[in-house]
Amino acid sequence: MAWPARTVWLARAAIGCGVAAVLVLAAGAGLRGALVVAVGVAALVVMAVGGWWALSRRGPLRWLGALLAVAAPVAAVALYVGAGTWPWVLGSVALWAVGLWLARTALRSARRTREMPEREVDAPRRPVLIMNPRSGGGKVEKFRLAERARELGAQVVLLDPDAHQDVVELAERAVADGADLLGVAGGDGTQALVAQVAARHGLPFLVVSAGTRNHFALDLGLDRTDPSRCLDALTDGVELRVDLGEVAGRAFVNNVSFGTYAEIVQNPEYRDAKAATILAMLPDLLVGYAGAQLSAEAGGERLERPQAVLVSNNPYDAGDLLDPGRRSRLDRGRLGVLGVKVDGAAQAADLALRGTSAEAVTVLVGREVLVTADVASIPVAVDGEALELDVPVRCVIRPGALRVRVPRDRPGTVAPAPTLKWSRLAHLASGRTEENGGAR
Repeated sequence: MAWPARTVWLARAAIGCGVAAVLVLAAGAGLRGALVVAVGVAALVVMAVGGWWALSRRGPLRWLGALLAVAAPVAAVALYVGAGTWPWVLGSVALWAVGLWLARTALRSARRTREMPEREVDAPRRPVLIMNPRSGGGKVEKFRLAERARELGAQVVLLDPDAHQDVVELAERAVADGADLLGVAGGDGTQALVAQVAARHGLPFLVVSAGTRNHFALDLGLDRTDPSRCLDALTDGVELRVDLGEVAGRAFVNNVSFGTYAEIVQNPEYRDAKAATILAMLPDLLVGYAGAQLSAEAGGERLERPQAVLVSNNPYDAGDLLDPGRRSRLDRGRLGVLGVKVDGAAQAADLALRGTSAEAVTVLVGREVLVTADVASIPVAVDGEALELDVPVRCVIRPGALRVRVPRDRPGTVAPAPTLKWSRLAHLASGRTEENGGAR
């Protein structure tokens, strides 16, 4: 079967924009075109080196790095303006940006990705929702989540902001009292704890996106701008079977971090002053790292001495290290692993330019991940929650362990962003089908 005409023309338009970007730069800058490109690449490299110094050094070198990171692009723009090439550079960049957008749109429309299967279910009779009033800056009160849930027939358990309450114990008590659905309005760490109880008893689990970032809700396609819409699952919901990750017997719905980030999260000042804590600790963690020396093993491959390891409940589709992206499927039965090892400014520049394709990044996949170290215990961040676990730390995945009740209408459900491959784009532009020899 041939590709849809829209996909073919999107691919052709993307290639056309890329070619036009090169021609515009060549026509406007002439022989200076190569110099323009060289200046742009040099600016990116200097920005990356400056950024590395700003993060990994203290005192004058930190300030010098910050200055370089800001001055490099300013200097490049000044050179373009002084040479009179800025209109051509601006036009070329604009065409290239449009071409990238068209390319990803074409690749996304051609990607044959199945959505997670939905199952029709009856409405719950005795749903119990645990809500954290402090989560997400007070979203429970802002969106009247407790009142809305009670109107829909749910029992609401509001956590006391001034008392330490065991949400696992609360969830188990709800099950003992006859709950036939458990739900959480709170952050991903709380979601994971109650999800483990729901999975243990074979009960459906409802996610209300009342946390700060709501990564799990994002990957489920839920509305993160209006968490009250998640409650529609109580009356008009469908069920998804998703995987549940476990680290040392504790569930996680998103990811587990080892190394640099986990060390930072352990700091008691992190919650109240995140940026300041990160800047204060990063030099010791990136240069002359004195923490635990880690190693990670997954899928028969081994990663030695990384500075950071991220283990995710199903691999991320695409993205960068600061924002790994999305998981379009949570039912593949595999853990994703991102390992990072940056030894200096050159690798930092490579990382800034190539992202997860850089040599400093290792990507692994497996049903089980084993993290070891040269110490008896290591700091671990489980869905953003700080823990200390004995070595070795074993991460496993439980395929289809969690029954997630979601609204039938989920505005956040989108096709995953594909990896940009120009060879694949050229194949789409040719109009040739897979059966005629095209590459997937």
